[in-house]
Amino acid sequence: MKRQGKLIDSVADMENLYLAYYKAQRGKLMKPSVLGYSKNLEENLKLLQKQIVEQTVEIGNYHYFTIYDPKKRTICASPFPQRVLHHALMNVCHPFFEKAQIFQSYASRIDKGTYAALAQAKKYQYRYKWFLKLDFRKYFDSINHDVLKIQIRRMFKDKQLLYIFDEIIDSYEVGKRSGVPIGNLTSQYFANHYLCAADHYAKEKLHEPAYVRYMDDIVMWHNSKEALLEVGKQFQHYTAQNLLLTLKPFCLNKNTKGLPFLGYLLYPNLVRLAQRSKKRFIQKSIAYQEKLESGVWSQQEYQAHAMPLISFTEHASAKAFRKKFYQQYE
Repeated sequence: MKRQGKLIDSVADMENLYLAYYKAQRGKLMKPSVLGYSKNLEENLKLLQKQIVEQTVEIGNYHYFTIYDPKKRTICASPFPQRVLHHALMNVCHPFFEKAQIFQSYASRIDKGTYAALAQAKKYQYRYKWFLKLDFRKYFDSINHDVLKIQIRRMFKDKQLLYIFDEIIDSYEVGKRSGVPIGNLTSQYFANHYLCAADHYAKEKLHEPAYVRYMDDIVMWHNSKEALLEVGKQFQHYTAQNLLLTLKPFCLNKNTKGLPFLGYLLYPNLVRLAQRSKKRFIQKSIAYQEKLESGVWSQQEYQAHAMPLISFTEHASAKAFRKKFYQQYE
């Protein structure tokens, strides 16, 4: 890929900064930090423009909080001006990150996502006898800063842009020179790009016939158990040596045993909800109903939260499960 230069002017362009602001404030307009920024919007964007050009942008001062859906994770929220900066960067740099991806990578990409990954996995689960599911230990915390910077320099040569990316990468650390914060827009791009080299290795060097990745959840399929295990071992060696990542124990099984993937259990001719997805549906449905009945949410707010939850279950054979839950709750 040809390295891109002279992008910082596009990042700092006022039209791009306005677009970044509107993206950053979507769904958060009534928050105090957003309201404060919006009152003097033009002045704040001009200040951000000046900081980008002069390389004086403020990075860090994150706000941390913990969520437990679907598992316990620490979320790192940037101050609102930095969220505007992140959108400004990715408005311009998105096409270059996108170009590096293979077709079978589905996270954080336009016209991809969970359900597209699920649809592709269903096809492979029907077509092949064996699957190998791979997952990395503490993936976001394990992303090595030096390796990531080298990867980014293979795409970009604009020194001002690279300086800002370096500042963002260095603003957070879990282990020695490792970790990107969950919650930042840039982290989503960094984390998705970090495994691009592994994607190409699997497809172009190992010639893996069936491969799907959703962020750090990877599944491969084959009709030969032995061939699939060998591919997994080589992939494990590559990611350990080149990306400094550690894979969890392999999940290697027949397709008839059910593949756990993205909250579902995939069989050759059937998709079920995973147990944790059923539990999540029950807990959230009850919580949403309580907010509606107590007046915390309007009917419109309730529907905005409940419909995606129901939609998730509709991608599996879960009609009986939903019916039983609603009968019990009523």
